[in-house]
Amino acid sequence: MQSVENFGLRDHFLLAMPHLEDPNFAGSLSYLCDHDEKGTMGVIVNRPLELTLEALFEQLELGGEESPHRNAPVYYGGPVHKDRGFILHRGTSAAWDSSIQVAEDIALTTSMDILQALAAGEGPEQFLICLGCAGWESGQLEQELLDNAWLTVEGRPDILFDVPPEQRLSAAAGILGVDLNLMTREAGHS
Repeated sequence: MQSVENFGLRDHFLLAMPHLEDPNFAGSLSYLCDHDEKGTMGVIVNRPLELTLEALFEQLELGGEESPHRNAPVYYGGPVHKDRGFILHRGTSAAWDSSIQVAEDIALTTSMDILQALAAGEGPEQFLICLGCAGWESGQLEQELLDNAWLTVEGRPDILFDVPPEQRLSAAAGILGVDLNLMTREAGHS
C-alpha cells in the first residue's frame, strides 16, 4: 500500500517534456488541483481557445454584456469532461456551491454560481475558465513521471494569473532553471 507522502502533487505544475507527443498534452502546462490514492486531476492553463467569456455567457444565457470580464479567454482545460467548466481562481472555496480549496489562496470551482457572479461583474478578480480537465487514474501519473514524460514544480499564482498564457510553460520551467527549448526530444535513462 502506498503512503500518503507519495501524494504531494496538489498545487504543482505539470510541465510536458518536449518528447511528449500526445496531442492533448504536447507543449502543455497543467496545474494539479487534486492528487490522492484515487488519482490526479488538474487543468491545462496555457491553451486559450478561440472563445471568450462573453461567448460563454451568451451560450449559457447569463447576460454579462456589461461585465468587465467579458473579453477574458476561455481555456482548453483537458480532454476529460470537455463540456464542463472548471474555474481556477484566487480566493477561497467558501463562497461557491461546488468548490475545492487547492492552495491557501487558490480554489477550483465547478458550479454555475461563479459564472453568474462573473457575468454580473462580481466574483474573483483573478481566474481562469477552463473547458474540460485532465485526469489520471491511480498510479498512472506516477508511471508517466517515471517514464520522463513530465517535470513537476510547485505551483505559483503569479504564473497562473499574471503571466501571458504563451509564456506560462517557460516561466514554470524557469523555476527549475530549465529551458525546455534546449532539451532533446530523445528520452534517456542512465
